[in-house]
Amino acid sequence: MNEVDAYIAALPADRQEAMTQLRQVINKNLPPGFKEVIGYKMPSWVVPHSSYPAGYHCDPKLPLPFVSIASQKNFIALYHMGMYAVPELYQWFTESYPHFSKTKLDMGKSCVRFKKPESIPFELIGQLMQRMTPDQWINVYETAFRR
Repeated sequence: MNEVDAYIAALPADRQEAMTQLRQVINKNLPPGFKEVIGYKMPSWVVPHSSYPAGYHCDPKLPLPFVSIASQKNFIALYHMGMYAVPELYQWFTESYPHFSKTKLDMGKSCVRFKKPESIPFELIGQLMQRMTPDQWINVYETAFRR
């Protein structure tokens, strides 16, 4: 059992199913080159040092983070750094959301919160994952965050 499997196995049963499905949708749709890890104590997908040796500017020993999911106390969270950094991607997601979910969008700049696991719009999340390659993310990251 790897670290992500262990994270999901430790969740309450009602969260395990949704987190497993969310993980599967991300893994199925994310372009090649991202790596699944535990980052910040949650399942994460990163650009590994083998592709981006500079790593994360806050701690260069860490790979460049891109997407994370977490089971928080009152919700399941999806963190997508691309939506934080690319206004057009954020706009596309927020405009598309009502077509995939009957619930009101609960979102910060990069965090989407799902209070009910059954309300997670898996199809939309799959489409979101397809919208940025590791090379595109590195370019956005270097333009927006690196100084």
